[in-house]
Amino acid sequence: MQFEVWAPLTGHVAMRLDDATYDMARDPERDGWWTVQAPAADGSRYGFLLDGEPDPRPDPRGRRLPDGPDGLSAVVDFTALPGPAAAAPRTPLQDAVLYELHIGTFTPEGTFDAAAARLGHLTGLGVTHVELMPVCSFPGRHGWGYDGVAPWAVHEPYGGPEGLARFVEAAHAAGLGVVLDVVHNHLGPSGNHLPAFGPYFTDTHHTPWGAAVNLDAPGSDEVRAYLLGSALAWLRDYGIDGLRLDAVHALADGRALTFLEELSAAVDELAAETGRPLFLVAESDRCDPHTTTPRADGGLGLHAQWNDDFHHALHCALTGESQAYYADFARAPLAALGKTLTRAFFHDGTWSSFRGRTHGRPVDRRRTPAHRFLGYSQTHDQIGNRALGDRLAASLSPGLLACAATVALTGPFVPMLFMGEEWGAGTPWQYFTDHPDPELAEAVRAGRRREFAAHGWKAEEIPDPQDPATRDRSCLDWAEPERAGHARLLAWYRTLVALRRSHPDLRDPDLAAVRVAHDEERRWLTFRRGDVRVAVNLSPEPVTIALGRNGVRVLAAWEPLEHPGPDGRIHLPGESAVVLGP
Repeated sequence: MQFEVWAPLTGHVAMRLDDATYDMARDPERDGWWTVQAPAADGSRYGFLLDGEPDPRPDPRGRRLPDGPDGLSAVVDFTALPGPAAAAPRTPLQDAVLYELHIGTFTPEGTFDAAAARLGHLTGLGVTHVELMPVCSFPGRHGWGYDGVAPWAVHEPYGGPEGLARFVEAAHAAGLGVVLDVVHNHLGPSGNHLPAFGPYFTDTHHTPWGAAVNLDAPGSDEVRAYLLGSALAWLRDYGIDGLRLDAVHALADGRALTFLEELSAAVDELAAETGRPLFLVAESDRCDPHTTTPRADGGLGLHAQWNDDFHHALHCALTGESQAYYADFARAPLAALGKTLTRAFFHDGTWSSFRGRTHGRPVDRRRTPAHRFLGYSQTHDQIGNRALGDRLAASLSPGLLACAATVALTGPFVPMLFMGEEWGAGTPWQYFTDHPDPELAEAVRAGRRREFAAHGWKAEEIPDPQDPATRDRSCLDWAEPERAGHARLLAWYRTLVALRRSHPDLRDPDLAAVRVAHDEERRWLTFRRGDVRVAVNLSPEPVTIALGRNGVRVLAAWEPLEHPGPDGRIHLPGESAVVLGP
């Protein structure tokens, strides 16, 4: 078996394989690469010795780290794992309903196999794709996954490569696609061995997490190939159907051909080769349609992006919160929500008080399909980055939760749910870590408390990220969906997902065709999508809304409701929602 590693800054490289050591030779065809042939089998442990170091380091491209990021790599025989299903689901992104989940808290066990055992709940809900939060290896057992340090390896406590392969196989067998969240903008602070091998990072740019990944400085060709190869490996070797790219606005890349363009081209090529509808979804706070504009039209060519502006407008309309980045949306939240429903971005060249400058660029509604954007009322970020990790269910009535679901699931964007929201989960989703390094653990704990102290929280009120109880509190309670109040909300989500699937108007990608009306003072909003009308009343008081003389009838309502009369008026109870159609 051939082993190889890119280590351009070293004068000598050896490989430790099980109990043997092998000197590696420079590859005459590839600058900075070292290779060696050695006998190995599935599970063989190995690592690289750089310039006479006494202890081997794991392979940067290693596919398994049985003992964690500071241990040896292990050979993985992918021919022995469940392969990509020939009959994998082929639901295109524009028809998708995504469900974001975290393997470590979706079940108390926190494993791929335990999550796979719950897939029946998702098929019953009607979603089409499971979006997994990052599963790359990170120090400790429990964490969000955004401190991963081995972009090619699968977190061992979740079940390692075999567990992920079984999960994807089970999801495909259930008719579900799988999307994986990957992080290219930084690596975690602990267990990161890449700097010892080469210029994976650069001081030319800086990010909130420290030195930037090297995408445009000397040596960046190999770094880009490293990240590109990792991304394609998830899609090719595990049969994953799409990738969510974390915080692409933090990718410092000054080259004419950007890394994101290279990645989108490579994924499109792999999709054509395999006949599978692969896609890339970006997280970006730029409010720039260039992110999802096709490459042929001068864009980056990513297939969709999260739309936080839609979330912020909906959140403010529901809660009345106005702190930090919510401030601009909170001035007239229903108007802000109406703008995002018809124009995608609220900040499209407008003043952002949070940033202290104008922000964003308008979306060309006649050329940009609505499925370039994901819409949601809750995500891991928008819950977990709150001081107490409280969900909407912690402060809103069941009726307002039903309104949130109605707008997200019947709106123009590809809907995404966050695990547990469909039944109004009573469990929080808090920020938790398991850093083995005591100094790092204390720094994270103190930093979290310092951050929220600036907003008036007492230190003792902020959950300790390192306390195992913080993670345990964040696990879903699977007894809840059977309880009356939770079961009613779950049934409403199922109804809305079914309506989206059965009514093509609710999947119409024409943003310019969406029509919105609202009353800021009386707190109601309606929107029209083809022949389907949607109305939500966020006030506790009933309202009468004039829909016009269009012969619509009630398709689904949160509270019992009469069909509109001949005058086209509907009487909507407080904190409730209705979907109407011909």
